[in-house]
Amino acid sequence: MAAIYSGIHLKLKSAKTSWEDKLKLAHFAWISHQCFLPNKEQVLLDWVIHALVSYYNKKLELEDEIVEKLWTYLDNILYSRKLQNLLKDGKTINLSFSIAQVINERISESYIQKTHRNVGTVLSCCKGILSAPPLAIIYTAKCELMVNLLSKLSWLACQWLTSEDAVTSQLFDVLQLTFTQYLLIQRQQINPNRVFGQVTGHLFQPCLFLRHLLMARVWSQADDGRVRQHLSREIRNQIEAVVQAGIFQPELLSSYREELLPEREPQEKKKRALKTILMPASAVLAKLGDTSFCDPALQVIIVANSVPLLYKLFLDSYCKADNHLVCFHMFTRLFGCLRISRLQEDLREETLSLSDWSTELLAVEQLLNLVLSNDIYNVAADRIRHKETQFKFYCKVADMLVNYSQASIPAWFRCLKALISLNHLIVEPDLDDLVASAWIDAEVSEPRTKKPQEALISAMFQTYTKLRQFPKLFEEVLSVICRPAADELRLPVFSAGLTAKLCECLLELPPNQILDILLLMLEKCQTLIIPDVKGDSDMALKLLSVSSMLHTFLFNMKSLDNVTPLPAVLRTQSLLDRMQREVIQPLLELLKDHWAEENKPGFWLEKVSDSVLLLVYTWVEFDTLLSRNCSKYISRLAEVAGAATESSAESWDFSALFPGVDRQCWKQIVGLSCNFCSVSKYCLELLMVQKIKKILMQTSFQTAADLHTCQRAAAFVLHSGRSSMSPGESEPWNGSVSAVNALTYPAAHWHLIVSNLTILTPHLSLTDVEYVADVLLKTLSTTDAQGVSADQDSSITAEKVSKALLHSTFLPEMKVLHRAFISRIIQQCSSVLCSATQDITDQPIQQLSGDNIPWQEEVLSCGKIVGMMEAQSESKLSKDDPFICWKTMENIAQHILSLTRTGSSITLDEDQMESFLHLLEIISALKLDSLFPLDHTRCFLLLLSLVANTRANISCSKTLSLKFLMTCFRLLTCLQTGRSVNSVFKVFHASDALEAVMTPLFTASKCFADILTTPDWAEFLQVTRTFLEHFLQMIVEKRQSLKLNLEKFTSFLANCKPYADVDRGKPWNAAVHQLLLVPLTTLCHVLTLYLQQQQEKKQQLTEMLSALLEPVILQTGRAIQFCLRNSTKDQPLPLAFIPSITTLLKADLSYRCRGGFMKMGGEQENPKDPGKYWEHSHTELYQRFYTQILRELSSAGDHPQFPHFALQFLTVFCSVKDLYPGQETAVTVFHSVKKLLVGPGITVQVIRDLEMQLTELMTQLLESCTAEEFCVIMRLVLQGLEVSNVWKQNPKEVLSAVTLIKLLLSCPLTGEKEKAFWFTSPQIITALVMQNKEACQDQLLIPTLVVPILEMVAALLRRGEEILSNPHHVTLAFSILLTIPLDHLKMEEYGRIFLGIHEVLFSILQCHPKVMLKAAPSFLNVFNRLVVSVMHEGRQKGDRGTTEEFGVVLKCAHLVERMYSHIAAKTEEFTVFSAFIVAQYVVELQKVTLHPSVKKHLTEGMYHILDLCIERDIKFLNASLQMGVREVFKELYNDYTRYHKTKKQGEKKYTV
Repeated sequence: MAAIYSGIHLKLKSAKTSWEDKLKLAHFAWISHQCFLPNKEQVLLDWVIHALVSYYNKKLELEDEIVEKLWTYLDNILYSRKLQNLLKDGKTINLSFSIAQVINERISESYIQKTHRNVGTVLSCCKGILSAPPLAIIYTAKCELMVNLLSKLSWLACQWLTSEDAVTSQLFDVLQLTFTQYLLIQRQQINPNRVFGQVTGHLFQPCLFLRHLLMARVWSQADDGRVRQHLSREIRNQIEAVVQAGIFQPELLSSYREELLPEREPQEKKKRALKTILMPASAVLAKLGDTSFCDPALQVIIVANSVPLLYKLFLDSYCKADNHLVCFHMFTRLFGCLRISRLQEDLREETLSLSDWSTELLAVEQLLNLVLSNDIYNVAADRIRHKETQFKFYCKVADMLVNYSQASIPAWFRCLKALISLNHLIVEPDLDDLVASAWIDAEVSEPRTKKPQEALISAMFQTYTKLRQFPKLFEEVLSVICRPAADELRLPVFSAGLTAKLCECLLELPPNQILDILLLMLEKCQTLIIPDVKGDSDMALKLLSVSSMLHTFLFNMKSLDNVTPLPAVLRTQSLLDRMQREVIQPLLELLKDHWAEENKPGFWLEKVSDSVLLLVYTWVEFDTLLSRNCSKYISRLAEVAGAATESSAESWDFSALFPGVDRQCWKQIVGLSCNFCSVSKYCLELLMVQKIKKILMQTSFQTAADLHTCQRAAAFVLHSGRSSMSPGESEPWNGSVSAVNALTYPAAHWHLIVSNLTILTPHLSLTDVEYVADVLLKTLSTTDAQGVSADQDSSITAEKVSKALLHSTFLPEMKVLHRAFISRIIQQCSSVLCSATQDITDQPIQQLSGDNIPWQEEVLSCGKIVGMMEAQSESKLSKDDPFICWKTMENIAQHILSLTRTGSSITLDEDQMESFLHLLEIISALKLDSLFPLDHTRCFLLLLSLVANTRANISCSKTLSLKFLMTCFRLLTCLQTGRSVNSVFKVFHASDALEAVMTPLFTASKCFADILTTPDWAEFLQVTRTFLEHFLQMIVEKRQSLKLNLEKFTSFLANCKPYADVDRGKPWNAAVHQLLLVPLTTLCHVLTLYLQQQQEKKQQLTEMLSALLEPVILQTGRAIQFCLRNSTKDQPLPLAFIPSITTLLKADLSYRCRGGFMKMGGEQENPKDPGKYWEHSHTELYQRFYTQILRELSSAGDHPQFPHFALQFLTVFCSVKDLYPGQETAVTVFHSVKKLLVGPGITVQVIRDLEMQLTELMTQLLESCTAEEFCVIMRLVLQGLEVSNVWKQNPKEVLSAVTLIKLLLSCPLTGEKEKAFWFTSPQIITALVMQNKEACQDQLLIPTLVVPILEMVAALLRRGEEILSNPHHVTLAFSILLTIPLDHLKMEEYGRIFLGIHEVLFSILQCHPKVMLKAAPSFLNVFNRLVVSVMHEGRQKGDRGTTEEFGVVLKCAHLVERMYSHIAAKTEEFTVFSAFIVAQYVVELQKVTLHPSVKKHLTEGMYHILDLCIERDIKFLNASLQMGVREVFKELYNDYTRYHKTKKQGEKKYTV
């Protein structure tokens, strides 16, 4: 055969052979083992390369198809396993350099022609060459070829990213590989100038262009995910590495210094010029400023994005203390590349769009932050050594920023903040313009801009506070405010964030500086504003701005107290006097002169009114505060009140405080101000609240006039804003008084009322309280159509205030308001019913909401509610009023029952049901368990009426109907846990209430027949069961006519409508009968529960409960059998039946145990003979269920609830051996459980959810099985551990076996069963080693099998303490742990595996100390893997991930810390290894930068290990560790000595 194929080489060279035949021969020669050619692989590679090079050098003429096939043939060879094996074996294969040139030319041609059609195979060949180091030498040996390739690939990638084509990964894979190869050879270059020339000449522009496109591209779903998520980030990092290593080499520092620093002496400069002529900075900037490599509009964006990167790389390479001036001059050169640097130099202003400004300012911000973070600017050094070179430049930058204000761009504020952080003197020459453009006159409303604006102003506050120049700053602020306004309406001076920052600063300032600022404000008002305010809207706005500032300062400064120096107190006293005399008094007189303009007030008058009343309120509040806190202060308010001849209450109309303003004049001013829904009206309300507080704080007895004054003030506060609380347009309020306007007033007004309800409510009339309840309900019912933005989270709205009140603890304490609110809810429910039907006069809800019933009388008679005494006396209600309420509710209860029995109900559509659901949600927040008896009963009747007397329209959504019913039942259940639960029985018999609940449910459930298999139906049955269980338990516990009520309810269920319907021949309805089982089984459950709890001494109660239980058992069994007869044959069991049959079986067992079965069969039987009992019980029914459950258990995963219910039934069933049908035993059940675990839909999570039920069942089976049956069970388990199950792709068998062993370990084992289990334990551990090894080879099996194996091994080791005698069997666990991978896992899987390994290690450490004496190295080897892994996951990263993911890492770090403490406690085993443990830790710590939270846990753990180290160990570590690692260890040991060791020694000092 060799002779036949020996002529292939000649045929390949022959011109007579067609190229199609040549390609076929070449392909055959490569793959055939029968073709023998000397050096065949090299010959074939040379042939195809020669053909391609000849074609592209115009020496051959080939068709395009042949050329493409030649490239494909080369590509196949490069990726063939044969070539890879040859290269791995060390065989030499050479490629021609010319093929590299051809590849580069083809890539360049694709870029020039803007086509990607034929370049795919070329790129694949390129990747194949670069991936194999022996082949890549054609590029690595000639650096020019590599640079050319990298340049062409970068340009091609740029073209691809700018096109509309979807991005694929092939090009970027090759590009990333090329960057990697180039970085390797770049580091090997010894000529820095050559590398610099290569990078700047060929790579600089395409790399920066590519980096910009990768960062700016809006990725789509069509783009390759690897490129979007991984490759783009990797390539950007490689670009930065190439640029830094190419143009900022350490060897070029001298060239940069020579070029950038100012000129030296001529002789020194001449010497330097002889050494080097390279000007790197100019070369880089020239390439950066070149506009020929891309579109000019795009080029300026690339420059702006690249300048911060270049400066960062420059600083990373050269930033040292002696190079700071060089770094600064590089900053100036790079800043000069930006267009905004030339704005002030150009005679004509260069126009920049908003997007241009944003891009450029972001670059400036990053440059300034780099200067700041690297300490480039030293104020003292710059002034002394460099004649303020840096300072002057930064001043020019600041001047440019202030002159070209861009308040709509967040970066503009951040740039100014950075300049202030460098040196506040930089912006001080333009401080007034800065304050105007960035603060006072800035129109900033967007949250993303407002945040940096507040950060800038906060930085100014902080800076001038530290410098103690706060008055200087606010002198500029006031001068700006007093300038002519650019806009008619200015935003408030202080936002909520600025107010908080101002408060911090004011607390640090001395009082005199604050008083200086306040005096300055008063002077501005007195001299510049007040004289010209009349008729001038601009001046009025200025007055309001200064007044709000004055208010903010006084309310946020530190209050005077008894330790304040007397001069500061006197100066404050003088300030307030001057404020009253020179500001407030003239403004009040101005208002007095214009009060006649009440009908048509001007804008200026409104603002003057706002200002003066804000100042009056501020003055009053501040005077009151100082009088309480400082005994040295003499209150003017107290003086006036004391000097008044009239009562104190009458002097509190504020007219006496100001000379020249009498009472009538004050009323006129109030009347004028009430026309404005703004600051003035809000301040009047605040003054009224202050009046009430002042009267309530009087130590003397309060007269009737005082109380009457409080009532008038409370009514004024409530009614002044009544018109504005109607539905309409409103805005959130930020909490500042000065920010109140027509849109924010409703929120501010409602906030004021709710905040002061505790003092307002006692002085309000009953009508006013009902109005408050009405507003509360209306605001709770308001739904915002638009979402709340992030900046509005802290804002105040009427809805937020109402929700806060609803969920507060003091609403129930305001009894009158609380009851009025409940009444208002009932009235609203009645309104909803009115929309459903015309006549509701006879409806229970309408009767509950009747105005003629004195619902409040009980509360009013309990306490003296001041504001309602008059109304109470006028109404002259009789002493029987509370009795009237209860009598009314009793009638309503009977009416509900009669409507139920007659089947009369109101039909609701979806909108009405949604309205009811909203009202029910409000009711649920009312803390129903703490209601007073009357309210409790009203709520119970309301909910009962909704359930009993309403029904959903047939067109309504079934889900909505069930939600409505479930909500009602949940609230009814909550009421059953309340303190007033007995009050319901004043108006209702318990059996009547149950009848009223169940009768309409039977009717309504007929519509639910088509949703019986949905989770909503199962949830509805459960909610109904919970309500009935609570209600029945209450009947039994409270002994509410126990026998009578339960007998009546049982009789009702026996005669209920479902049976009657079937008896009359109507079709059977599964939903109705499933619902019928709920009260029957609940009654069984409750009676069984209390029967089991009774002691022998309560024989009478036991007999009564048994007598009640007997008919319920019979009736429940009849109902279940009836349902089974009517259900479809050969269908799965209805889910609702299984809990019912379980409950019935439990009741049967309990009844048997109490001897109640003696009458079951009609004759006396021996209670000790259970066989006789089961002859008369529902044995056949139980066995039928048992058989069908076992049959359906294998496919139980289809319904998540079925396994839970089925396992609960089997647990009870298996507790009675006599119930097993035929020859079946516990093994049968065990076998079915195993089928369940390997069935479809059963996952690890499902098994975890079933763990409790499985454990209970296994415990019952092991108790009842014999030793022989247990051996059969163990054989079934071991079959699942055979390794062939994994080979057969049947991991569920293994999972079921592991789960079953874990369950067996959680059950009590004794005698022969225990011996049998531990006899097989070595076999189990050995099998687990093999299973784990196989599972770890498949990434998909790691979370499925490995975690359960770890959990089972940990349980086995814990349970095997002092039983596993052979140490080898314990140490096999280390083989399992070392096999498990800890990388490339999802964070959730990582956390579970980490915990599993930790638990196994902990079990060995705690339960097998003898094994640890010899196995400590293996233990530490495994534990060190955990430490290294958590350090890798806990390192600081740019993309930290979600909070949940980081939380997993923190938990793992905490586990490591705990294990270190356990290791330290085992001094005998680990003292010898302590130095080794520390060394391993610091070696890994030197490689990563840990997140502080992770490092804290690990460091605390390592301190425990250092406690084991003796002085010899420390010396050994210092001597043996490498240089960098040694520094890390020294830092760790110093921290240990400083923080931990000292603390430990201190604790030992006090230890006995």
